[in-house]
Amino acid sequence: MITDSNVLSREQLIKRVALERESGAKIIFANGCFDVLHVGHVRYLAGARELGDVLVVGVNSDEQVALQKGPGRPVLPASERAEIVGALESVTYVTIFDEPTVEQLLLALKPDVHAKGTDYTVDTVPERDIVRSYGGQVAIVGDPKDHSTSEIVARLGGVSG
Repeated sequence: MITDSNVLSREQLIKRVALERESGAKIIFANGCFDVLHVGHVRYLAGARELGDVLVVGVNSDEQVALQKGPGRPVLPASERAEIVGALESVTYVTIFDEPTVEQLLLALKPDVHAKGTDYTVDTVPERDIVRSYGGQVAIVGDPKDHSTSEIVARLGGVSG
């Protein structure tokens, strides 16, 4: 069990990000399900971290993963997914969010950059208008989308989603 966890509640995270910003840090935000961590996730988060000083990661709640991915998902509970993501060297802070999108979290944190994976373009990121509304930027990072948790789960004999 991690005693000095970087997995924070939204309220804790808002305070921590404000302190980081006051210290001059450039805040980057990334998000995802991270159900079964694979190399695509690691490369995405490493690419996001290269854009700034502090990388905040939003992890979808169990309910939202089930709605997005279907029966049998998530494989791992949100608390474990968040802890695993938080253990990566590139990640500064992690929070679990329960909304269908990260719009409210983006508005609460106002990161300098919202980083998305290569399955998006800057113009197809759903939250692009929210990010631009407060002066933030959208960036596409990571390697080509050649990795899929759904494919891994299917190869292991689970339910694909």
